[in-house]
Amino acid sequence: MNVFRSTLYMIVIAPITIVFGVFSVFTFPFPPQTRYRIVTCWSKIAMPLISGILGIKYRVIGREHLPSVPSVILCKHQSAWETIATQRIFPPVAYVLKRELLKIPFFGWGLAQMPIISIDRAAGKDALKQVIDQGKQRLAEGFWVVIFPEGTRATIGSAKRYKIGGASLATAAAAPVVPVAHNAGEFWGRNAFVKSPGEIIFSIGPTIETAGRTPEEVNAQAEAWIEGEMRRLFPHHYKGRSATSPAVAAEPGNV
Repeated sequence: MNVFRSTLYMIVIAPITIVFGVFSVFTFPFPPQTRYRIVTCWSKIAMPLISGILGIKYRVIGREHLPSVPSVILCKHQSAWETIATQRIFPPVAYVLKRELLKIPFFGWGLAQMPIISIDRAAGKDALKQVIDQGKQRLAEGFWVVIFPEGTRATIGSAKRYKIGGASLATAAAAPVVPVAHNAGEFWGRNAFVKSPGEIIFSIGPTIETAGRTPEEVNAQAEAWIEGEMRRLFPHHYKGRSATSPAVAAEPGNV
């Protein structure tokens, strides 16, 4: 049944993605907020399909923690689901992503019209500067910046080193940090074609203030809350695993 659901979802979402990818190219004359509203109509369609066809529902807890100003969202990364859902859960957002993703036909074309922060990971220390410079501009434009500090998707019950780029941007821009934990990977696995029905719990943590603090301090606090919340909400993911979280990646250029 899950194979059928997943196949049907791809059959439906693929042509929709192609249409939006082509159409999005023609939105370039509009200002960023307008382009964002147009392009993210794709996620307005995708989320009901994910719920109706795949049977993947979600529940948000901690909305009361959201600050009233554009912030930096440091989100656990397990699947493609959270890259879609954050568009619907938060105010208008900008994503930090690898520049090569923009080359993907149709999907990448849509991304290119979004208020993104594209970085060249091979640029070393310059990649961190790209995050800070572009990120400050997006925050000033009124967008919240979504960063997956682990860099790549982690399997359930595991964590990768938390990179310093998001915390560096937040401290440089004096913007609050919003930590997020969730279990999307339990139903939508990393690079998995077959998805499973279930309820994703999307937990928004207390705001982390950045004034007068170092990126390392902010990053460590965000990591501690996210990984602690993961173990609190989803202890079955961590049976037999170490209770400690990975070391914070604080080296310059490790974004």
